[in-house]
Amino acid sequence: MKQKWLNKSFVFKVMNMPLFYEKKQLVTPGDFLAEGNYIAGENTYKDDDKIYASRVGLVDYDARKIHVVALKAFYVPSVGDTVIGKIVEVGTGGWAVDINAPYLAMLRAADVLDRPFGFRTSDLPSIFDVGDLLITKIIAYDRTRDPLLTVREPGLGKIMRGQLVKVTPTKIPRVIGRKGSMISMIKKETTCQITIGQNGLILINGKTPEDERLAVMALHKIEEESHTSGLTDHVTEMLKKKKEGVEHA
Repeated sequence: MKQKWLNKSFVFKVMNMPLFYEKKQLVTPGDFLAEGNYIAGENTYKDDDKIYASRVGLVDYDARKIHVVALKAFYVPSVGDTVIGKIVEVGTGGWAVDINAPYLAMLRAADVLDRPFGFRTSDLPSIFDVGDLLITKIIAYDRTRDPLLTVREPGLGKIMRGQLVKVTPTKIPRVIGRKGSMISMIKKETTCQITIGQNGLILINGKTPEDERLAVMALHKIEEESHTSGLTDHVTEMLKKKKEGVEHA
């Protein structure tokens, strides 16, 4: 979903009253949505005759009522984030990548190829093709453009093996834990290599299928019980019991 931010020079009107965002545009708390005789709907608030967003989400409106559809399962990009994405389109100048956000990210061919890039000579699908999974990093993003990605850093690039687990992006901090305590414990107990995408996608590579299965179980437990206290201890205990059961089987 391609987004285009509207600042005050792009104000449009419905019923002769100004709106500052089109439908489905991403907004954050405090963004000025509309002015005039509008009704503040879900996840918005009104101050005098102005309506503002109170949550991160996508703008929608029905006649005079303005509301924001909260983004619970979607990721809001941030420069510097490591994200795991899926290529959904190969263009003449690069690749469109689904990063579990409300809009697609772009990976430019010029940032991938070591040789000079030419539209006629470069066979982009032979490098990355539709359906390929990539570990990438966001190097540019604001509401005037789609997120821009790179794979030109150690650890980034095409995923060749492993299991992919999806969790709610807002629960990624619980997966990491305080000072990395949770993810370090899971790596130690399962001996798996784990790459966390801030967009809610996590790649697991283990020495055995059983190791990977244990890591997946741990992530699912965190997803389901992220609201509970002492979660690291609970997950540790579960993994130890599961490992003992396997050893005695």
